[in-house]
Amino acid sequence: MNDNKIHDFMITLKSTYPDAKCSLDFTTPFELLIAVILSAQCTDERVNKTTPNIFSIYSSPKDFANIDLSELEDLIHPCGFYRNKAKNIKACSRILVEKYNSEVPNTMEDLISLPGVGRKTANVVLLNAFGIAEGIAIDTHAKRISNRLGFSSESDPEKVERDLLKIFPKEYLKDINHLFVYHGRNFCTARNPKCAECPLQEFCKSFKEKTF
Repeated sequence: MNDNKIHDFMITLKSTYPDAKCSLDFTTPFELLIAVILSAQCTDERVNKTTPNIFSIYSSPKDFANIDLSELEDLIHPCGFYRNKAKNIKACSRILVEKYNSEVPNTMEDLISLPGVGRKTANVVLLNAFGIAEGIAIDTHAKRISNRLGFSSESDPEKVERDLLKIFPKEYLKDINHLFVYHGRNFCTARNPKCAECPLQEFCKSFKEKTF
């Protein structure tokens, strides 16, 4: 798409979802980091129901570094894959205490060096905790929508991100993931997408190829 088309695309999405924002509840960068780790293969709604009880007792990297692993597994059990997530959360917290003075780092390089933290998690933390839009968090919504729109034919999240970064100027990076999440929940669902009602019809490769 040319610059004008990209602008129109973003205006359409922003006007459709004017209140789009991070769906995870948090009060500190560390709470967000934990919430994003828990959100892997889990809904944000489930994470938001699970974390208040945890954060009321354990809220700092030191707390999580010292918590008994079996207790942590029990606390995060509703979010699925709890054994691996608990192991990563404890290891990540220990490194934050020992290497970063219990502070969450604000660079991509440092974040992805932490256990359980990939580019998606790092992008979410950088943007929502520090206001740094360095890349685009590619979750299931962003990947699905990018494929359907024709923005990327890749399935690997990092390759999808690279394709999107070639299309969208830096000024739009802070909004794309939030808008895609909202659009994926409301119209471009995994099953039975509401293509006939979708506000992005004129931009969508899949819609143009579909017969109703």
